[in-house]
Amino acid sequence: MSKHSKSQIIELEERLQQAMLTSDVAELDILIAPELIFTNHLGELVTKEQDLEMHRCGVLKLTELIPSQQRIQLNEGFSVFSVQMHLLGTYNDSIIDEHIRYTRVWSISSVGYLQIVAGHASVIKSYIISD
Repeated sequence: MSKHSKSQIIELEERLQQAMLTSDVAELDILIAPELIFTNHLGELVTKEQDLEMHRCGVLKLTELIPSQQRIQLNEGFSVFSVQMHLLGTYNDSIIDEHIRYTRVWSISSVGYLQIVAGHASVIKSYIISD
């Protein structure tokens, strides 16, 4: 196995952000591994299908994603991406205006593609602008 390049992970993350903003379920399906283990900001496990369904049925509608404090750690066979994200939009018709730290693991999945295999989100309670 080889390391992924920093530019490759950045490109995938940009595709992910665009797909989240437009609720592009087909693109999200390509980027997210079938075996995804994702812990949301409430500590709940979310499957790939649950994530896709939120976009498919319009429960989650994002209008803006503003990234900051990005970090990429390249490892043999997998990469870890961490980003602080300012989310604007709605969830179940409630307004979202949150700063969330996401950590995602990109690796070759069970279907043979470089995809997100694991992730975690935490709400940032006291937001301080810094990079």
